[in-house]
Amino acid sequence: MKIICIGRNYAEHAKEMKADLPTEPVFFMKPDTALLKEGDFYIPDFTKDLHHEIELVLKICKAGKHIEESFANKYYDQIGLGIDFTARDIQAKCKEKGLPWEKAKAFDNSAPIGSFVKKDTLDLGNINFELKVNGQSRQVGNSKDLIFSFDKVISYVSKFVSLKVGDLIYTGTPEGVAGVKIGDTLEGSINGKEFLKLNIK
Repeated sequence: MKIICIGRNYAEHAKEMKADLPTEPVFFMKPDTALLKEGDFYIPDFTKDLHHEIELVLKICKAGKHIEESFANKYYDQIGLGIDFTARDIQAKCKEKGLPWEKAKAFDNSAPIGSFVKKDTLDLGNINFELKVNGQSRQVGNSKDLIFSFDKVISYVSKFVSLKVGDLIYTGTPEGVAGVKIGDTLEGSINGKEFLKLNIK
């Protein structure tokens, strides 16, 4: 199982990161050790600026490579909610030097995942999702604002990386990313229903 993450897939998030809008999907990967299915999240000691990024997550149900966009919807059957934790200070230092920044994104437990729902129970072009921190709304997004649709992302990624059953695709985060601290409680919802809850230690 692998975790594929799409970067800068919401225009307003790209703007807040002072990044150009991509002309094709941007992706990076996290190892399976990044997945956190349950339990609390402990801030690693190598970062002083850890940011949350709430994302809709696709669960791959069929193996494939070079998938045509028109057939991509057959390759995932569930949608969930996850967080892409980012050590922003580490990432910034790596970017300054033109270095890869996996250590800012791919560290252990950096990809908490919540529950999933069958995709046919949702209007895929109008999925509302939200992250609250200590009960206050922090990030709000909707799938209609994706720069690259779920099907486009699957088709594009599969040109380079074979998809396998159980793979997860984190589809991008909306604006509002910010730091977390010890004692915070994060709650993620889809269409008003809680899918994820996490305590920061």
